[in-house]
Amino acid sequence: MTDVLLTPGAGASAPAPGGVSRTVLPGGLRVITESVPGVRSVSLGIWIGIGSRDETPLQAGAAHYLEHLLFKGTSRRTAVEIAEQFDAVGGELNAFTEKEHTCYYAQVLDTDLPLAVDVLADVVTDATMNPPDVETERGVVLEEIAMRDDDPEDLLAELFDEVLFGEHPLGRPVIGTEDSVRSMSRETLHGFWRGQYTTPRMVVAAAGNLVHADVVELVANALGRAAGEAGSTAVPVGPRRPEPAVLPPGPRLVLRPEDTEQAHVMLGVPGLARHNPLRTALTVLNTALGGGPSSRLFQQVREQRGLAYSVYSAVTSYSDAGHLAVYAGCAPEHLDEVVTVVRGVLAEVAAGGLTPAEVARAQGNLRGGLVLGLEDTPSRMNRLGRGELDHGRQRAVSESLDRIAAVTPEQVADLARTLLDAPLTAAVVGPYDKERDLPPSLRSLG
Repeated sequence: MTDVLLTPGAGASAPAPGGVSRTVLPGGLRVITESVPGVRSVSLGIWIGIGSRDETPLQAGAAHYLEHLLFKGTSRRTAVEIAEQFDAVGGELNAFTEKEHTCYYAQVLDTDLPLAVDVLADVVTDATMNPPDVETERGVVLEEIAMRDDDPEDLLAELFDEVLFGEHPLGRPVIGTEDSVRSMSRETLHGFWRGQYTTPRMVVAAAGNLVHADVVELVANALGRAAGEAGSTAVPVGPRRPEPAVLPPGPRLVLRPEDTEQAHVMLGVPGLARHNPLRTALTVLNTALGGGPSSRLFQQVREQRGLAYSVYSAVTSYSDAGHLAVYAGCAPEHLDEVVTVVRGVLAEVAAGGLTPAEVARAQGNLRGGLVLGLEDTPSRMNRLGRGELDHGRQRAVSESLDRIAAVTPEQVADLARTLLDAPLTAAVVGPYDKERDLPPSLRSLG
């Protein structure tokens, strides 16, 4: 498969080796498909390049709220009818919201693709948003927030983003807050939906046993009215490339007192935006640092010292910012030693980089994970949607594999020196009343 780059226009289309094709319909609506031989299913997603970072403070949580609300019924179908139609064919229908994306998706048998296209288009563009449903789903979202608060690891990740990004929209939780959800009006939700869910921001991605032309025809019929509202001359909104987010200076420390059996800690530094050319080197660094059982953090914290069951590092990249963070959950009496060991590992890698063997092992891990992760149609559909919204093109699997193979130990060492020497940001959830109750290895960051 080669890159597919098109001049926007009605009906513009192009095939690509590997079974990937892309068509731009009137209204700036993009349709991208991948034919996957040997399967009898299709995964389909309507992607919108809008997420929680596009909300104002008064709209905080609106994109996620809509994810619940749009399934409550349209002018053609009730919520029960939507559920019954998918149950009758054994299909899956769902959605997810992120900070820069929203996706409404389905997985069905290939013969049921027309149903999936019709229902998803109906939900995304013609929901009724009846006032009683707004109130019902308000309660559901508030319950979800309560569940989040009961999950220390999820709560910790949101606290970490909050302290790292400060007042920047990336610092707000995707799900919103209890206050913002309680005060959200139907008018606010409706205005966000109609203002943001437009066809120039939409990508319809599908992978499985399909014919591209058939999918294009189905989408054109199902979303024709929405495309007409955008106008026949509308063009796709390109990949998001805003000015880099300005993060507050570190080090920073935040504590959320909770009566938990374990102490949960996240330590991290600002990372790279997704368009940064060193992004692949960062994934290699992260994998060797804490991405698997052979990583330095896993070996040092769990295998050699037995201080924690769960310890790992992870990379998050947005269009204008990112972070590299380390998580560990441990007994409160071990927290000081865990943080000391983690800080020591980060300092070691910052000073000396990784060994050639570590880099080679991380590259093999990433290459295998990439290929194995594309063994099912939902993964391929996700790759299509994200590729279009994030980069405006489809990257061949072979190109991604070559990028991983091209990373050198010297590149990783330079990147580690740049990123890991930065002041650390830390978030803690656990049985501590005040920051002064935390161990010295953390208090020194405050």
